[in-house]
Parts: sequence; structure tokens; C-alpha cells
Amino acid sequence: QVKLVESAGGLVQTGGSLRLSCTVSGRPFDIIPMGWFRQWPGTERIFVASVDWNGLTNYDTSVKGRFAISRDTTKSTVYLEMNNLKVEDTAVYYCAGRDGAGALVTDPNRWAYWGQGTQVTVSS
Repeated sequence: QVKLVESAGGLVQTGGSLRLSCTVSGRPFDIIPMGWFRQWPGTERIFVASVDWNGLTNYDTSVKGRFAISRDTTKSTVYLEMNNLKVEDTAVYYCAGRDGAGALVTDPNRWAYWGQGTQVTVSS
């Protein structure tokens, strides 16, 4: 059984930084693409960033240049470093994994494995 466990989110001020982590078990971490999505109340999850098994990354335009995704194979963990946070970044963030190539797959319905979600709140 594949399990994704996310770190706690948090409350930060505008312009601040926060790092999320997600640890994977039950699946060979080194061959699965990993991603982050976020969700606002009443809306669907949307793509934030992803990293493929070979290190290829992809970002939504709204976070490009501010967020950085990385993975540590030795720890089966993927990270999302969020800098220069804005109020509109406030959301529940979800870690995700999928089988097959995935860095360019932004449709959440094509991602099979999900973390429990963690709240990130950015105050003005």
C-alpha cells in the first residue's frame, strides 16, 4: 500500500517562506514522479509543481520563480520550498505521486497517490 505523509503546513506573513515535505512508503520512490497540488474551498485541486524520477521539473506559472520542488531519494521524500509567499498562496497543499512519466502531467485525475493535505496560510 502506497502511503504519502506530509509535514505540517503553517502560518506565514506575506513575503515569508515555508518548506513542505512529503515522505513516501510502499512504492519504490526513485521511479515515481512526485508533485504538489493545492486546493481552495469549493474548487478542484490544481497543479503547483512536479518532479520526475530523472529530475525534470515543471511549475505552474503562478509559482514559477518563487517555489522550488526537489526530491531526496535516500529519504524517499519530496520537498516544496515556497518563497515570497502571497496571500493568494493560502490553500490546502497536497503531495501526489503517480506511475509512469509525470513531470508534465498537471491533471490531478491522472495522479494516483495522495497525501492527507496540509494547510498553508499566508497573512497580509
